Amino acid sequence: MGRKRLITDAYQVVKRREGPAGHCKGELAPELGDEPQSPNKDEAELELLRQFDLAWQYGPCTGITRLQRWHRAEQMGLEPPPEVHQVLKTHPGDPRFQCSLWHLYPL
Repeated sequence: MGRKRLITDAYQVVKRREGPAGHCKGELAPELGDEPQSPNKDEAELELLRQFDLAWQYGPCTGITRLQRWHRAEQMGLEPPPEVHQVLKTHPGDPRFQCSLWHLYPL
């Protein structure tokens, strides 16, 4: 008896040329004119505030603003990050900065 036939025997073998240098399979090629951009200052500050919201050691953050939570943590001696206070003071009327991650969810 001969070799057992495989389903792949029915398909022609096609050799592909290698793509451009540095391009690997599964990776999208960058578009012309697109260069990696560093996050702007606001995005970096918002990420700092999100991390503050997620830090459980400063107490719960639902139902109060970030600044109220920061002051409460300071009064309790929990040593909240001073850079969070600085960011909150530089954006006093902006709800993106003042309200916690969960301000849109009902209590």
